Amino acid sequence: MAFKLSSELVDAAKGSGDAIRKKEETLRMVELLHIFVNS
Repeated sequence: MAFKLSSELVDAAKGSGDAIRKKEETLRMVELLHIFVNS
């Protein structure tokens, strides 16, 4: 568990990994919803 957490933190610092991918995916969804609501 500690190894997985440390690996994720290192990946996040590099700008890669599951957490960063999920964040970018969420931001894309928010942008699309914003465009959809305002059109």
